[in-house]
Amino acid sequence: MAQAAPHVRAWIGTIVFLFLAPGVVAGLIPWLISGWRWHSWGGSAWVVVPIGWAGIATGVAFLLHTFALFAMHHGTPAPVAPTQTLVVTGAYRYVRNPMYLAVLTIILSQALLFGSWLLVLYAAVTFTAVLAFVKGYEEPTLTSTYAEQYLNYRRNVPGWWPRRTPWRP
Repeated sequence: MAQAAPHVRAWIGTIVFLFLAPGVVAGLIPWLISGWRWHSWGGSAWVVVPIGWAGIATGVAFLLHTFALFAMHHGTPAPVAPTQTLVVTGAYRYVRNPMYLAVLTIILSQALLFGSWLLVLYAAVTFTAVLAFVKGYEEPTLTSTYAEQYLNYRRNVPGWWPRRTPWRP
């Protein structure tokens, strides 16, 4: 049997990782915590519910966009199967961690929809774990892999608060 082309493997790996990582972190665990039970917002529902859904839709759209960028660069977001080039296109021109921000947006939007303080606490714990991973593994690995290219990117693109204009390397 012929081996799949690198771009096909990248897309398959990216889709699998999408379900295993953010699918669990932003989908399964929030469901286990909240049961996805609607909160009765009473007269405020006409404001709160659309904001919650808009946040989820925005988070999912950015998450899919960032995952697709990795596949288009012939790799995956998974540390075991990275891209061969630094991904600095699309949302990555505005902020270095759009994938993590998308996941946190999805979790916090669910917290709003379901009126769940436990989901807010879970988002804080998730952010703390992500920040530790970024500082302890991701940034040192990207620095050693891409050297000055990553350091230049890091100097010009903020990690957590998006730029107003896209960075042009």
